[in-house]
This record gives sequence, structure tokens and C-alpha cells, in this order.
Amino acid sequence: MYSAEINRKQPACLLLVIDHSTSMAETWAGGAMSKADQLALAVNRLLGNAVLLCSKGDDRVHDYFEVGILGYGRGVSPVLYGSNASRPLLPISEVALNPNRVDHVLRRISDGAGGLVEVQTPIPAWVDPVADGWTPMAEALTTAAWIIDEWCRGHASSFPPIVVNITDGQSTDGDPRIAAARVRAAGTADGDALLFNAHLSATARNTVTFPDDRADLPDDFARALFDMSSALPPTMVAAAGSLGYPAGAGSRGFLYNADVTALIEFLDIGTRAVTPTGLRDLAVGPRSAG
Repeated sequence: MYSAEINRKQPACLLLVIDHSTSMAETWAGGAMSKADQLALAVNRLLGNAVLLCSKGDDRVHDYFEVGILGYGRGVSPVLYGSNASRPLLPISEVALNPNRVDHVLRRISDGAGGLVEVQTPIPAWVDPVADGWTPMAEALTTAAWIIDEWCRGHASSFPPIVVNITDGQSTDGDPRIAAARVRAAGTADGDALLFNAHLSATARNTVTFPDDRADLPDDFARALFDMSSALPPTMVAAAGSLGYPAGAGSRGFLYNADVTALIEFLDIGTRAVTPTGLRDLAVGPRSAG
């Protein structure tokens, strides 16, 4: 289980479900930027890495992933350019070609003679910070369940979908655990869909990473998110361990009071963990399966 090779006939599915509620305008963990701003940066970084992962060093981006982003606040809706309610997932090649904009930042690189030179580096931005509305998490996860169930019907042999819910507060439209169970109930021949949850805090408090026991969590909200989260497959346990997290058998894909670094690494673990058995033809050349 959770070992299917990823190729262009068997792409992986990554669906992010991100909180757009008004409270996302608060600063994150005592920093200078809002949770919405930092989350947008983290998601754009993840998408940029996914595009690079599916590239062969030229302008070709191969469709090893299908990607979607649902924002929830003033309603629930797809966020990526070109996506909509009837087409919530896009092939990564289409995502690569259609950022909302391209920012340019100055970076110092080697000049080849022992010095440094500043160059303008283009940075694609696919999502913008949003902080407007309530927290309809149950509706968002119900929508996510419908999306991935449809995807699984058409990709029965693929690596199971990975859904990551990122929020800073409790659901305002009822208990989201029922909808979360529907997400996890979808799946392919390679396993059930994986639902991970990350909670962002406005204060610098103790971060809980990949817990394996709900009894150790500080409150009912944290325990509810724990209940909603899938256990990490062995490849993801190994990926978390490589980043220094004490994950083991039974660890859930769950962060509580996450700081920026933990969230970025949390997002990386999902895409990193599917690559040991997948994307091989990027390294060894075209294959009949791809």
C-alpha cells in the first residue's frame, strides 16, 4: 500500500484546502506577516517545487501531478487560475503556465570569479493572501471528498490522493469530522486517501508535530483535528524523520500551533514522500509506463 509508481498514466493528486477566514489577517506566531500572507508564500513555494519536480531541466513540465486548491471563508471555491467547480483539479503543466502573476526578487548568485552579483529572479505566484469570512470547514471538506472520490474513480491504480487542510480556527458550520471521514473513505487500489491537517496559531505556543496519541493534546479542538487526520504511511514517516521530526508508526499527519518552518516542511513531506517509488522516468528517461 502507498507504493504505486507515479507516471503520466498514473498521476498523483494533491488537493489543498486552505482557510480564508477573517482571522487569517492576524500576525502569525508573533511575526511581522499575517497568517494569510505567510500561507500564500508557503503554498506558492510548494507549487513551484512541484513544477520543478515534474520538469526535466527544459521547458517541458510533465503531468505527474494533478493539483487543486479550495479556499474557504466567504463560501468554498477553487482558487487556481483555470479551475472551477466542475474542473477543480488541474494538471501540473497547466498550473505551471498560469500563475496569477510573476513577482521578481533580487538574489545574490556567484559571478564565477569568487564574487557575488545581484540578479532579478522571477517567482511565480499562484495564490494571493485572503482573509475574509467565516470558517466553513465542514463544507470545504465535503467538497474535497466529492472531488477526490471522482478523481479516484478515474485513477484506480494511482497513488491515493493527498488532501491537506490548513486552518487557524474551529469550523463555523458544524463538526467537520463526518466530512473528514468521507475524504479518508475515498481511495484507490493502493490505499485510502490521506487527509492531513495543519493548525496555525497567532501566538508562539508549543507546536505539536505528528502526534500518535490524542490524550496528549491540549484541548477538544486539537483532538478533533487529530481524529480527522490520517496516519502517516511508512514513506512519510521516513520523510518526517529525515527532517528531524520524531514520527513513528501511528503518527498522524497533523500539526498544531504550527510555525512557518513546520508548515513548509509539512507541505514538503507529502510531495517528497511519493517520489522514492515514483517519477523514476524523470531520472532514467522515458518508459513505456510513462
